[in-house]
Amino acid sequence: MGEFTTTIEQRLDQAYKGLREARSVGDDYLADTLTAEIEDLRRLADDHGIPLPR
Repeated sequence: MGEFTTTIEQRLDQAYKGLREARSVGDDYLADTLTAEIEDLRRLADDHGIPLPR
């Protein structure tokens, strides 16, 4: 596993954790921002052939 793949996976893990926290406290703006980041990271992974769980 390359460094790029590892970085994408780590950033996704952080973004998903942040999203759960934002939702739990009702921070809609942060939740929207993190959702967009997750979408961008997943698209980047797909563009580079990095398999991710759905």
